[in-house]
Amino acid sequence: MSQPAQLRTPEVDALLRVLSALDDEDEIFALLEDLFTIREIKETSQRLSVAKYLAEGKSYSAIEEITGASATTIARVSKCLSYGAGGYKVALEILGEQDAPTV
Repeated sequence: MSQPAQLRTPEVDALLRVLSALDDEDEIFALLEDLFTIREIKETSQRLSVAKYLAEGKSYSAIEEITGASATTIARVSKCLSYGAGGYKVALEILGEQDAPTV
C-alpha cells in the first residue's frame, strides 16, 4: 500500500470532513491551536509562504532570507509543487483570488 493510501484512514477522513465544514477563520484557527503546537502552525504556514515565493520565481536564497526557511524545506516544497498531489496549487489559487483586486 502506498504512503498516501496508508495515510487516508477513517480518522483522516473525519478531520477532512471537519475542515471542509468550517468557513469561519476564527473557528479554523481555534482548531489549529488545539490540534497543533505553535511551532507546527508556524512551520506549516511558512511552507505556504515558500510555495508562494517559488511560484513567483524567487530564488532559494531570496526565499531563505525572506521566510527563514531552510534550503531543505524550500527544496521539499519545490518538489511538492512540481510532483505533489496539487494541494499547494489549490492553496495558491485561493490566496491569489483573495489578493486579486475587485472591480
